[in-house]
Amino acid sequence: MIFGGAMALFEGIAAVAKDDLFLSTRHYVFEFSLQGWGWVHLILGIIIILAGCAVLTGALWARFLGVFVAGLGAIANFLWIPYYPIWATVLVAVNLFIVWALCHGMHREAGHAHAA
Repeated sequence: MIFGGAMALFEGIAAVAKDDLFLSTRHYVFEFSLQGWGWVHLILGIIIILAGCAVLTGALWARFLGVFVAGLGAIANFLWIPYYPIWATVLVAVNLFIVWALCHGMHREAGHAHAA
């Protein structure tokens, strides 16, 4: 999660700085300004990093928070695909892997609790 959050953070910084590596897309349904999308990714990246640090504590609430914010990260990057296709696709995959890993960990812990 910390890695995925850091990548979203860097993506947001690049967009807010109006870097020229992004595609200009016209007539896109979810069209915001590049800076608007940059702030979305910047804030979401910070929240994902903080949630990743909380998950390291082992708290159950942190796992639920992690699933929620990683899900938001996957959606935000899916909507970001027209602006930076390869990077956004990789981050969608990273966020979906995070959701799977956190849910799989919760399922395994629940199974061990019933076995005891």
